[in-house]
Amino acid sequence: MRIGNFDLYSIETSRFALDGGAMFGIVPKTLWEKKITPDEKNRIPMCTRSLFLVSKYKRILIDTGNGDKWDDKNRSIYKIDTNSVNINNALNHLGYTPEDVTDIINTHLHFDHCGGNTRFDNSGKIVPTFPNATYWIQKVNWELATHPTEKDRASYLANNWEVLMENGMIEFVDGPGEILPGIKVITSNGHTTGQQHPIISDGITTVFYCGDIIPTSAHISVPWVMAYDILPVTTMEEKKKLLPRMVDESWTLFFEHDVDCEAVIIGRDGKKVYIKEKFKLE
Repeated sequence: MRIGNFDLYSIETSRFALDGGAMFGIVPKTLWEKKITPDEKNRIPMCTRSLFLVSKYKRILIDTGNGDKWDDKNRSIYKIDTNSVNINNALNHLGYTPEDVTDIINTHLHFDHCGGNTRFDNSGKIVPTFPNATYWIQKVNWELATHPTEKDRASYLANNWEVLMENGMIEFVDGPGEILPGIKVITSNGHTTGQQHPIISDGITTVFYCGDIIPTSAHISVPWVMAYDILPVTTMEEKKKLLPRMVDESWTLFFEHDVDCEAVIIGRDGKKVYIKEKFKLE
């Protein structure tokens, strides 16, 4: 898909699994398991899917997935798989390397969105995965990540960003607006404070990077929000505000965590929002 000056590529950077009850909050299992089948530990299959934007001068990656810095215990808990899919292989398939990436936009600093920011080198030292990139992070999300509450502590892992700060590679973003030519962000605060959602548009075609406001196609309906959200009611209000615009302007919704559905265009029938078309970016 081409929008403006950018060619857009969808790349998977890992597979993993999270508890289905946590992913669907107050929605009964009898409903959500009809959409996504859990395993014997009640975990649902998920992926980390990034957008890679390529122009003449820029190669921009939106989110970096779980990364590969996991010990065996946590790799098992989250069923993390970086063998079948990973950042290096995905970029190599397109003819690029991590050194070619000029910018990283982190929607937020939860481990499954920024774990690939850094990696272990051959000596076991943590280093930037993308040594030539600028990392774009919302200032208020950084403040939460570096001073997490007890609820947030397990999701914000400092080894995903400390070396970036030490190397002067971070650019802080203060709220919504254009952060790079042709790329605007809006912010949401229900899932976590200061989540940023890139919007790429040429006035005709618009792609919205859902991040964790709508992590999978099963989460489009307003009440279907996660127990992981710090403010679930706020997430619902943010979705209620966004969905009419998404319908009226025929936005493409790009899902970061849906294994089986990459992108959709949605419609509305009265108060009900539904999927009109599922497709892959081409």
